[in-house]
Amino acid sequence: MINQQERLDSISIVKEPFSKLSDTLKPIVNLALEERPLSMEKAALLGDSHPDELDSLCNIASLIRDQGKGNVISFSPKIFIPLTMLCRDFCGYCTFRKDPSSAKQLYMTPTEVLDIARAGEKLGCTEALFTLGERPELRYPEAKKWLFDHGYKTTIDYLNHMCELILQETSLFPHGNPGTMSGREMLALKQTNVSMGVMLENISPRLSETGGPHALAPSKWPKARLKTIKKAGELRIPFTTGILIGIGETKEERIRSLIAIRDAHDQYGHIQEVIIQNFRSKSDIPMRLHEEPTTDDLLWTVAVARIILGPKANIQVPPNLNSKDYPVFLLAGINDWGGVSPLTIDFVNPEAPWPQLPDLLRNTAKLGFNLKPRLPLYPEYIIQRKNYLPKRLENRVKCRTDRDGYIKGGIERYV
Repeated sequence: MINQQERLDSISIVKEPFSKLSDTLKPIVNLALEERPLSMEKAALLGDSHPDELDSLCNIASLIRDQGKGNVISFSPKIFIPLTMLCRDFCGYCTFRKDPSSAKQLYMTPTEVLDIARAGEKLGCTEALFTLGERPELRYPEAKKWLFDHGYKTTIDYLNHMCELILQETSLFPHGNPGTMSGREMLALKQTNVSMGVMLENISPRLSETGGPHALAPSKWPKARLKTIKKAGELRIPFTTGILIGIGETKEERIRSLIAIRDAHDQYGHIQEVIIQNFRSKSDIPMRLHEEPTTDDLLWTVAVARIILGPKANIQVPPNLNSKDYPVFLLAGINDWGGVSPLTIDFVNPEAPWPQLPDLLRNTAKLGFNLKPRLPLYPEYIIQRKNYLPKRLENRVKCRTDRDGYIKGGIERYV
C-alpha cells in the first residue's frame, strides 16, 4: 500500500498532467478549467478514469482550486455540542445515535450547553456546532415528554432556544445541524444561526432499499434531503452539505450527488461548503465488517468534486478521519479543513481525535498553503453575498472578522 509521502511525491512530480490523461478525459477537464459546467453525461466519464490517471486528476483539481482560492486553506475553531443523541433513524454506519435506555441523558441541559460554550470561548473558539439526532420525539415518548415538561413542542424548538442562549451569553456563533427541516423551522433558526447544514450523503434511492444503509432512516432518503437543501436556498441560508463515500454507492452515484449539489447552488447560491467524508468502520455498527474506502478512492472523489463544482466552491475533507495522511488532500483540490476543536471530541466519530492546531498549521504550511481561521460562515457570505443574515447577526459577524472575512487576529491566536 502506498504511504502518504509516496503519494505526495507522486502527485507533486507530475509536471504535465494532461499528458497522463486519456483522450476521453482531456476535453472534460478542459471544460472544467474554463469554468464551464459539465453535463452528467460528460462528468460520468470521470468515473471510468484509470488509476494511473489519479495523480493528473489531482493536479488539475488543484489548478482549478488555485484559480478561485489561491493558497488559502481555512478552518473553523469550534466546539461540538451533541444536544441529544436520540434519533428516530437507524443508519447502518452510525455510532452517534442512542435510544432512551442507552443514553446517559435525553437532552443536554442549558447549563451544560453554556459550560461547554464558555470553555470553548476561552480557547478562542467561534463556532458552536449543534449536532443532534433526527426528531426523536416522533419515535420516543420519553423525548416528547421531556420536551413538554421543559416547555417545548419539538427538538428543533429546543435547539433554537439553546442557540439564542449561546448568542446572549457568549461570543460564539451557532451552526445548527439537526437533520431535515421544514421551511418554518429553518426560518426560525435563521434568526439564531449564521449557517446551517445537512449532509446529502448520496442522491441514490438505491441506498434506501431493504438492506441498504438508509433503509431504516427515512430522513436520509434523497427527496427529504434535497427538499431541505433547496428550501434553505429559497430562504437564503448559508448552507453546508456534502457526500459520504464508502457506504455501498457507485462512482456514478457519487458524481450524480455532486451534480445535484452543484445544481442547487447554481439555482440559489447558498451552498457555502461541500464536505467529502469517508465512511469509517466501528465495532458497534451494523456495517462494522464493511470495507472502508482507500486513500486513493477518497483522493479521486475529492479531485472529481473540485472538477465538477469549480474554482469557487469550498471543499473540505475532515482531517480527523484521515489522521495518517490528511495533508495529501491539499494536493487534490480542497481549500478547507472544516471545524476543528481544541476542546470537544467528534461525537459522531469518537475514535478519531482532531489534529492539534500547531500540527495542522505545520502540515498545511509545509505544502505551501496559508492556514486561516474562519467563522462557521464563509468569507464570501460576509464580504460578497448580501442579505443572507439578519441584521443582529450581520453586525456581530462584522465585528469579529477582518476585511477579507476571516477571524480577526489570524492563526496566531491559536498556535
